[in-house]
Amino acid sequence: MILSFRSELRPPKKMDRVEDIVIVGAGIAGLATALGLHRKGVKSLVLESYPSIRTSGYAIGTWTNGWRALDALGIGDKLREHHILVERIKVFSPSSGAILGEAKLEEIEGKLGKTEIRCVRREFLLETLAQELPKDAIRYSSKVVLIEEEGDLKLLHLADGSVIKAKVLIGGDGINSIVGKYLGLKKPSITGRLAVRGLAEYPTNHGFKPEFIQINGEGFRFGMSPSTEKSIYWYFGWYSSENDKDESTTKTVEFIIRKLSNSKVPNEIIEVIQKSDMDQMVSSPLKYRTPFSLLFGNITKRNICVIGDAFHPMTPDLGQGGCIALEDSVILSRCLSEAVHQGKIEEGLEKFAKIRRWRCAKVVLIAYIVGFVQQSGNWLVSFLREKVLAGIMAGALLMVANYDCGEV
Repeated sequence: MILSFRSELRPPKKMDRVEDIVIVGAGIAGLATALGLHRKGVKSLVLESYPSIRTSGYAIGTWTNGWRALDALGIGDKLREHHILVERIKVFSPSSGAILGEAKLEEIEGKLGKTEIRCVRREFLLETLAQELPKDAIRYSSKVVLIEEEGDLKLLHLADGSVIKAKVLIGGDGINSIVGKYLGLKKPSITGRLAVRGLAEYPTNHGFKPEFIQINGEGFRFGMSPSTEKSIYWYFGWYSSENDKDESTTKTVEFIIRKLSNSKVPNEIIEVIQKSDMDQMVSSPLKYRTPFSLLFGNITKRNICVIGDAFHPMTPDLGQGGCIALEDSVILSRCLSEAVHQGKIEEGLEKFAKIRRWRCAKVVLIAYIVGFVQQSGNWLVSFLREKVLAGIMAGALLMVANYDCGEV
């Protein structure tokens, strides 16, 4: 049975459309939160600006902590059936081609058991989340352009002229969140780095081993991993310059291939990039919210909060962006559903914020440091990276993934 919660919020003065909980953004964080609340019998409405689920983004590196969250939401096994389990991580030197570090994942156990990494197709994850929700849970073509207050209600003005009143407002609307702006969060900081992500699809089995490959240094970071038996996900990051602003996709791909060709990487890696759909590739600047902002900024206020990239945008150097968003969703669903039953919304959101601030600040900071060390072309950093730091950074990846978000 779906519950309409009793709360301390005042009722509207007239018969406008009022929703108990409104989630802005049908991305990973937004849909996962809606599903977590649904599992607890609490109704919510998701507003998505696009006319359908957005499928851009290719794939999400999903580590042990992400799978813990997906299992808590009840969809873990559905996703496992369609995605390859990574068995080994290998880190190569771009200058020598030597293996700097290697880890066999089945031999690594933490408090959550064996380490689990799969590269999940983003559109498959979003569609799976959406399919688990009631048919009327998502309202498409509903872009929020203005947020105002009417007593304890939030007035959401949409681009089509309609207005929705929310007793609770959750911002899962990404790095340029209008909800985060309303809360007064500062704009994310720019790292000076760019990244391109791609997907190579094959008509039959691609033949690659279930390994996560990393090549770091000399001013770039490259990684790739099988997603399914017919697809390989990859990414490439580098320091931006003035010339990057007007670069076409073709020139960007040529630049990536040239950088990798000048390094001692296997030819089959370059062939993966050449096989990818260039029309779908977009280079984007890497941004992050500083740990200070996460610890002391307004991520929640009374009956409003932010989650996912609206809360903690981070560099992709740990592959944890999607996983941390899933953690948010499970924990917020638990805190908010308890608050719904107790009629203590503000306390529930404050509890969520208290749990998440330090965790997210730590992950953002580690990601930034790992990215700097891995990508730097400085000779001293390169020497330390190849001789000393490779094992330490691999340990950081596994340590961050060893986190249990609990049940919804």
